[in-house]
Amino acid sequence: MLYIGCIADDFTGAGDAASFLRKGGLKTVYISGERLRDYSPAEDAEAVVIALKCRSIPAGEAVEQTTEACRWLLARGARHIYYKYCSTFDSTPAGNIGPVTDALMELCGTAYTVLCPALPVNGRTVRDGVLYVGGVPLAESPMRFHPLNPMTESEIPKLMEAQSRWPSYILRLAELYGPEDALEEKLAAWRRESRCFTLAADYCEDRDGERIAALFGGLPLLTGGSGLLEHLGRVYKPQTEAGEREDAPLVRDGARLLLAGSCSEMTRKQIQRYVEAGGTAVKVEPLQLLDGRQTVEGLCARIDRAGEDLLFYSSDTAEQVAANQKRGAERISALLENTMGQLAAYAARQGYTRIVVAGGETSGRVMQALGYDVFEILEDVAPGVPRMVPVEKRALSLVLKSGNFGDERFFLTALNG
Repeated sequence: MLYIGCIADDFTGAGDAASFLRKGGLKTVYISGERLRDYSPAEDAEAVVIALKCRSIPAGEAVEQTTEACRWLLARGARHIYYKYCSTFDSTPAGNIGPVTDALMELCGTAYTVLCPALPVNGRTVRDGVLYVGGVPLAESPMRFHPLNPMTESEIPKLMEAQSRWPSYILRLAELYGPEDALEEKLAAWRRESRCFTLAADYCEDRDGERIAALFGGLPLLTGGSGLLEHLGRVYKPQTEAGEREDAPLVRDGARLLLAGSCSEMTRKQIQRYVEAGGTAVKVEPLQLLDGRQTVEGLCARIDRAGEDLLFYSSDTAEQVAANQKRGAERISALLENTMGQLAAYAARQGYTRIVVAGGETSGRVMQALGYDVFEILEDVAPGVPRMVPVEKRALSLVLKSGNFGDERFFLTALNG
């Protein structure tokens, strides 16, 4: 039975979602959105995660892609749809979270849904409708310097109403844990105010996620980060039903490649820690690539010469990113993503058996370059970061992480765990 179909707005987010669904007891399959036309999930799949690359594209295109994925899931019997976006609500006033949620609500036939970006294990919490990152309001966190979607507002309803057709209300902890008949009266009052609406639910610790899943898990559509998915899995399939899972053997031999395109503070700390531990790292310089002083061929030659694990990174400070983007932000981003994708594909052809990628946009391009579309989800390297094995090539192990995920030793753990 396909309990839940999840639509993720980037490739690392899809892996993050799949990780928590698996942790919640559901047999989970990860599929690239480009594979939908010629693939049907196995009969024993209990959760399917579709990886799209629609976080930062025009809102109309994002709506088209997500509604197509939603129809595909519903046609294959998905009982619930989950729209998975970033736990830092990575979206500008133009979208894409609002327009996509509006379209999915209409397609799923629901008058309201919940907004749950919280992921407490990684420091994302919501209290009184305000999204916190590591205890700091979103607009005061490093996300305010994001090169594509700078976040300058912390209150979820304000973020949502700037890009949605419908009002958004705060569901505070007192209401979440209060009498259920009082909550029903509140919902009825909101329904009288507006034909459709969204609820920004407070979510500070795991037990809040359990409560939200218990109260709202029956909705045809839910939205948020990955944290709620573990609890939904346990609601849809109690643990007494879950059988033992057999993981594929961990690939430990062969060459390992790391690729870092994220400019998050945590990814830069992870690079520094890797280098301090004696790891070999090569910086991919966008301006040098533009001018021909650095080439993909030359970087591939470094892979040929490497007798050890190798890290390529384009991660940099916000100030340097801004300086580089004076040559064209979209041009620079596309150049770096394509370079990382080419390096991953070359390494795979050369027999590399493990590829670790940091950054959502980078991961999306790497996945496209590798050309594998269906993955089995295995154990976590860090919370929300699973090991993934292509069903077409089980000798290859992939790890894709969102920029802010993992601790400072992440790269070392990903290579050795």
